[in-house]
Amino acid sequence: MHKQPVRTIHWLGGLDGACEMIDQTLLPGEVRMLRVTDVETMWQAIKRLSVRGAPAIGIAAAYGVVLGIRDSESVEDLLVDLKETTDYLATSRPTAVNLFWALERMSAVAQANAGLPLEELKLRLLAEAEAVREEDAAMCRAIGRHGQSLIAPGNGVLTHCNAGGLATAEYGTALAPMFAAHAAGVPFRVFADETRPLLQGARLTTWELMQAGIDTTLITDSMAGFVMSQGKVDLVITGADRIAANGDAANKIGTYSVAQLARVHNIPFYVAAPSSTFDLSLANGSAIPIEERGAEEVTEGFGRRTAPAGVKVYAPAFDVTPHELIAAIITERGLVQPVNEHTVRAVIEG
Repeated sequence: MHKQPVRTIHWLGGLDGACEMIDQTLLPGEVRMLRVTDVETMWQAIKRLSVRGAPAIGIAAAYGVVLGIRDSESVEDLLVDLKETTDYLATSRPTAVNLFWALERMSAVAQANAGLPLEELKLRLLAEAEAVREEDAAMCRAIGRHGQSLIAPGNGVLTHCNAGGLATAEYGTALAPMFAAHAAGVPFRVFADETRPLLQGARLTTWELMQAGIDTTLITDSMAGFVMSQGKVDLVITGADRIAANGDAANKIGTYSVAQLARVHNIPFYVAAPSSTFDLSLANGSAIPIEERGAEEVTEGFGRRTAPAGVKVYAPAFDVTPHELIAAIITERGLVQPVNEHTVRAVIEG
């Protein structure tokens, strides 16, 4: 466990303060804090992946609302500014449901407290944004407790992309059971897919795991099946950016392939996510919007061209793993197992 957990994103000061976050585009080479003082900068931070991971994006959105309303001159103006802010921030990343969940939560609090004096309403919204962050941190710790027992001594755990403290307020979702098991003295090792094209696994997950002192091995995405065939992997744990009512889960592109490989090799595939990542309005994963990224992330990743100029590129940022391939979903409320609409609703709504 981190002696001092990574604080990915937090608020400094009062209403005239700022949101501070780790600029994840610079990791692992440099740990730099990005100070965000306006809505436009927050939109850019979300869009360009300075802050990423569904829970962390939700927290950023909540703080973004505060930035958008703090200069409002009347309650009426505040409600107008809030609508403009939420509409704008909603355009930054379409797949991560936590973004929309946080914006809706902030809007609901504003409407419910519209009778307060202006400054009190602003402070109420700042308090709500802080609550979003603190609740996320607590949920991640609970996910760790519920998932810890899935990791047995000597196990090899494979993970894809980054769902650690950097993707949340702190501690993480998919990495939370690993941090908890490590803190309990369970010996195991982790294989981290590099996660093309932006290498979140190589840049972020390995950095977090190594900071925690966990035995970590980096592999390319295309090695996962071979590593499984060698008997080195006993379970897979990934995060999710949106989970439909039946348990279909959207996560970073490549996750679906990992789940299929795990099924072929009789390896349990787990998803770890807080209840806020579930979108029960969607019957199944076919309705989850899939963000497409710019071609340059594939052809000129990190500033170096690796493909011919003018080549056609298809760059979805996420894929959807069908619930049939998921052994269980680890939430702060316990395990969803087996994964189907009945058990999803029983855990998330129950």
